[in-house]
Amino acid sequence: MPPRSADGQRAGRAFLERLKERTRNRDKDISLPSFRAQLKAIKRWGRQTPSDLSVIRRPVLVANGEDDRMVPSQNSLDLAARLPQGQLVPLYPDAGHGGIFQYHKEFVTRALEFLES
Repeated sequence: MPPRSADGQRAGRAFLERLKERTRNRDKDISLPSFRAQLKAIKRWGRQTPSDLSVIRRPVLVANGEDDRMVPSQNSLDLAARLPQGQLVPLYPDAGHGGIFQYHKEFVTRALEFLES
């Protein structure tokens, strides 16, 4: 299901409401030049030959929504498969790039389990 489903939209709105809970030490808005530089770097990175991830010997937790337009979900599957100790969190349904925020309780539980192991 795409993240534009009723459940996905509801989870997205809930995340936006949670953002309002923190009133101090909030992140500053990104500047337009920084945003452009980030897009340029992503484009350049996306055209590179894939890196040899077999040299990474640490456990890595990989998480994503099932329909991410910014970082295609298939890339997360590939990343987890190419890491010797990659652990893939099942792709969050009805979620895109913000899957870990829409499913924050599930993600935090899984991340804590990962960090404790």
